[in-house]
Amino acid sequence: MGGATVLPVEGLPEVTLTFNIGKAIAGQIQLEDGDIIAVSQKIVSKSEGRVVRLDETDPGPEAVSLAARAGKDPRLVQHILDESRSVIRVDEERGILITETSHGFICANAGIDQSNTGAEDEAILLPLDPDGSARRIRVELETAASVRTAVLVTDSFGRAWRQGQVEVAIGCAGIQPLDDWRGEKDQRGRELTATVISLADQLAAASDLVRSKTDGVPAVVLRGLGHFVTEDDGPGCAAQLRDPADDLFR
Repeated sequence: MGGATVLPVEGLPEVTLTFNIGKAIAGQIQLEDGDIIAVSQKIVSKSEGRVVRLDETDPGPEAVSLAARAGKDPRLVQHILDESRSVIRVDEERGILITETSHGFICANAGIDQSNTGAEDEAILLPLDPDGSARRIRVELETAASVRTAVLVTDSFGRAWRQGQVEVAIGCAGIQPLDDWRGEKDQRGRELTATVISLADQLAAASDLVRSKTDGVPAVVLRGLGHFVTEDDGPGCAAQLRDPADDLFR
């Protein structure tokens, strides 16, 4: 296996509703067959109109009650509830709501973010269907550049057992998100019974090494990993979600 290169896509304009992300990326960097493109969730959400105004939000009683416990804006909490299946935990000390989103992600504040918004009173929601978003951008890229690609939609998630955030894939197309090694042999010939590598998340984390949160680079090309790129879109990141019956921490 050869090496890999991680390249930032610089010079992308401000993203607005119905923005063609794939075409814009292809216009800024010469894409090659087998490239994997990691795209920040924020620009995907902006292109899909997943931006809400808090000054147009009327919080309900549950949102007001939770906001008082967590020390948060009740208008923001209303959107967190709207985007969630359930509230897993309220961290009153740090002002965080851990929720299960409508997609099945377990994360802080339903993944809603207020950084890099166009106005102070705006908030950015996760895409409705991140896997669908990845498939759409893949078509846009291949239409614009005439090369075979894979796409990751990425976002920063905290981790229950370690300090710090890490970039993970919340949507993907053209790649198998999980690399299942079960049934293979280790170096001593013993059968692997539990090793399933989160390939999509590893690629997402690698992409973040060349993309600062403050430098306006929302897309990254990972090159030299074309052996992971598939002809079909694949199952998407939905395949990574753990069945609640297998979740030892809920």
